[in-house]
Amino acid sequence: MNVYFVLAAATGNPVGDIAQQFGVTWQLLISQIVLFVIVGLALRKFAYGPILVVLDERKKRIADSLANAEKIKQELASAQAKSQEILNQANALANKKIEEARAAAAKVQEQETQKAIAAANQIIVKAKEASEAELIRMKAELRKELVRLVAETTAKVSGKLLTLDDQRRLAEETTKELAA
Repeated sequence: MNVYFVLAAATGNPVGDIAQQFGVTWQLLISQIVLFVIVGLALRKFAYGPILVVLDERKKRIADSLANAEKIKQELASAQAKSQEILNQANALANKKIEEARAAAAKVQEQETQKAIAAANQIIVKAKEASEAELIRMKAELRKELVRLVAETTAKVSGKLLTLDDQRRLAEETTKELAA
């Protein structure tokens, strides 16, 4: 390649004239090109190579992080779905327990109502029995008093004292008339 530039400069070639006009020295230009190629190769091996390795590693870490983030996102969605399912089950169980408690409360209320009705009926029966007993006792007292009054009245009207037989007979007659 140097040969072409040297020939171009010697033959009066327009490229050589232009190069000479700009002050290009072919030995310096070639040495600079060689140095540029050496520096480029050195940079590629010692600078760009390690930088590219670091960038590749970083790219892999970013890809792994994104994959891990996607995996975490899926696990989070799964965990939220499970927690929602657990909450739904808990709500269903709570509603079931509430219904059972209501049923139990209604049953207890019914039992207590039945007990109260039974107790009230017993009180009514006892009151009726007591009332009937009191009525029988009062009737017996009334009969005795009536017999006594009839005997007194008869004694006063007849003017004589009645004997025990007369009093008994009069009491029986009065009782029969009152019963009828």
